[in-house]
Amino acid sequence: MEQNQQTPERTSSLPSECTTIIVGPEMMADGSRIVARSEDWNAMLAKNLELYPDTAMGAERFVALDSPFRCELPREALGYTALAPYHLPGHWGSAGFNTAGVGMSATESIFSSDRALEADPLVENGVAENSVFNIVLPYIRSAREGVRRLGALIEEHGIAEGFGVGFVDSHETWYLETASGHRWLACRIPEDQYFVTGNQSRFRHYDPKDPEHYLASADLIEHAIQHGLYDPAKGDFDFHEAYIRDVALDTTYNYPRVWGLQAMLSPSIHNDVTRNTFPVFARAEHPLGMNDLRRVFRFHYQGTEHDPYLHANPREPYRPVSIFRTTQTHILQVRPELPQAIGHINYVALGMADLGVFLPLYQGIKSYPEAYTKGTNHSSHDSAYWKFRKVQALGMVNYNRYAPLIQETYARFEAETDARQREMEQRYLAVYESQPYYAAELLQSFSDQTLLKALQVTDELIETLFTRLTEDIQEEYLFHGA
Repeated sequence: MEQNQQTPERTSSLPSECTTIIVGPEMMADGSRIVARSEDWNAMLAKNLELYPDTAMGAERFVALDSPFRCELPREALGYTALAPYHLPGHWGSAGFNTAGVGMSATESIFSSDRALEADPLVENGVAENSVFNIVLPYIRSAREGVRRLGALIEEHGIAEGFGVGFVDSHETWYLETASGHRWLACRIPEDQYFVTGNQSRFRHYDPKDPEHYLASADLIEHAIQHGLYDPAKGDFDFHEAYIRDVALDTTYNYPRVWGLQAMLSPSIHNDVTRNTFPVFARAEHPLGMNDLRRVFRFHYQGTEHDPYLHANPREPYRPVSIFRTTQTHILQVRPELPQAIGHINYVALGMADLGVFLPLYQGIKSYPEAYTKGTNHSSHDSAYWKFRKVQALGMVNYNRYAPLIQETYARFEAETDARQREMEQRYLAVYESQPYYAAELLQSFSDQTLLKALQVTDELIETLFTRLTEDIQEEYLFHGA
């Protein structure tokens, strides 16, 4: 049996580009582990929520719908959650948890240098970003195991494009970056720091004698020496200098995001936006909370000359974190001290985060309201993705006039949801051991009510925005006569 034997639809020609932030538990106010990323692709491609059960009779072979990649799969597969584009079900799962409690975010597009690819080229039918999530997450039981499985797949099949992938469980957080066609490096994220990247490999140091904190292709350094990518006589091995692209485009498309987010979280760090000397890992000014993480993904150089929305400048050279063609943003949170059903949450904003709302998807839920599972490339009233996208499209008609209303409305909803989450979790903890079925129903009911309430708030917001837009158009084209 093969997975997904469907006729592929032409994939968008727009690039899939992202921003990632990973936070160690000692850097979070509540001690949780965080792996988070925005996925910036094509606003027209609806994202739908998927939920797969454990199976002992899974697909034995993965067949990509939109690339020539193929690989064998273990028959037994863990259940998992995913955020898939409507036309690629079972592909590009993006982010979620499996039933073993491992979270995965895939992928961040990154690029190897021309010299590195000359020595170890990309493979046309190799592992591509569309496949990484779905061929790894169902088959791993720890973050470290996820790194090892993905690394083995890269070495066996090669890669069709460069990418970075985050893994998290109750004990460790890891991030893997590809180096070239068959080589890679993964680093364990420090417990007391955060990591941020935007479409560029960030790793520098690698110690092959420290497998507790580094995993990599066995010949990563030797290969670089052999092909003139690294000269030991010039100092310690630098992964970025040896393998990674760093060109003029990066200085405006990638550097500013890292510069801006590190300035936001660590103002004592005085980076030069024009130079790639940003620390790989950094400490925030204060312990971070969920509001800080939401703020990160809504960043667009607010209050500066580089804010493209404030100045209505779509040609702004500094690429913001929050852009209109974001299809989803996720914040995977692991709180190890809590039962897995409520301790593992994926906070998801469908569409553009700056004009969107983050919703908590608990691992313990068994289904989503139907609206969150349907959406295509055409706006429809019964799709959650398109409801949120309508608000965002209206907001961008006149950002300075309409965005404040959207942001205030969703900020209230998020604050109310945060409070309701705390209340629900206390009730859950009081009964989950003695009344597990009741606890599960309690969690499912909370999830359903929250997701449906978000749609109700969004419907009301759409009508308010249309009302204001009508008033504004009438005022502009009044032709009132005498």
